[in-house]
Amino acid sequence: MSKTNLFTKHPSVIRAFIVLLLLGLFIDGNIVTFSLVCVMVFLFMTARAFMTPSKKRVRFFLILAYAFLMSVQLAYCAIAVFSVDSPFIVFCIKKIFATLLILFPYGLERLFTIRNYTHFYVPSAQELSMYTFHEIKENTERIRETLEQLNKSGRVLSPENLSTLISDLPRHDSFRYINNGNLTEEYFALAEESFSDPHVYIVISNTGSPASEMISLFTGKQYNHVSLAFDDTLKTIISYNGGEKLYPPGMNREMLEYFNKKEDSSIMVYRIRAGREQKKRIVDKVREINREGSAYNLIGLVTKHSHKPNIMFCSQFVYKMLKYAGLAYFNKKETEIRPTDFVELDYRRQLEFVYELRLNT
Repeated sequence: MSKTNLFTKHPSVIRAFIVLLLLGLFIDGNIVTFSLVCVMVFLFMTARAFMTPSKKRVRFFLILAYAFLMSVQLAYCAIAVFSVDSPFIVFCIKKIFATLLILFPYGLERLFTIRNYTHFYVPSAQELSMYTFHEIKENTERIRETLEQLNKSGRVLSPENLSTLISDLPRHDSFRYINNGNLTEEYFALAEESFSDPHVYIVISNTGSPASEMISLFTGKQYNHVSLAFDDTLKTIISYNGGEKLYPPGMNREMLEYFNKKEDSSIMVYRIRAGREQKKRIVDKVREINREGSAYNLIGLVTKHSHKPNIMFCSQFVYKMLKYAGLAYFNKKETEIRPTDFVELDYRRQLEFVYELRLNT
């Protein structure tokens, strides 16, 4: 079958259209149009990733990279280009760079797929008419899943969520410690009182926060945050988080009301047996991190790398504490652990389910 259509017969026409589009964006674009184009490019490239016959891990990486690039694009436009007064020449240079950033996702796709696959193309009407019923039936489920994912993406990438995520970015730092001393002696007194309880508690949560909803696009999981506690009433619950704009992002004490961001917010509480000395080792390590400082490993969600020992994300922190106390019950690279791994990788049934708490019932 000849795979030719407008996109393959006339590539110069398509290139000219893209150049005109970017030129118009540069000349007359504002923060709203740039943001809309960034989101539309993300959705389009996500759809391409689902429809390209690549391995699942390649698709996952590409979509995660597209989301990261979109966040960078939106943050750059909102913070560096349109929110500050700059000389006209400087403003133009910034705007040119913002315009060129629009092409980065396409370049990334070519980098990862051109070696193994032919160019992605839109089939012609003649080609579509030659598809058999069996082929259409085989692809129906795939198309349905793609549409559902795009629908979910539209909800997650709403202007409200994007605005919240973008406004929160300047508070983060993945290269230096910005959070220290937020856990008080009152907290450590409560933690030490829990030594008589022979368990450590692992809490996975479905919070509905914008960050959690964004992560769920790529993990496909409902629960996207995990915390650690030393008592069953969760008075000592801690994790790495954004600090709820009360504290700097990093290791912070958590409150259950922070988890209640949507109608079906819930938490699942599990426990694992831990001796007094094991709990003390974790508490001492938490005290050390609290003293030295910490930061939330936002970049590490994409790069899978920590620049300093105390720069982590939530699942990385919980796993590291369990491993430090000799309580780790599965093996996985710390920077690749997802919150649901604590339950799904419990092959030897070391965890015991304690309770589920639905925060709106």
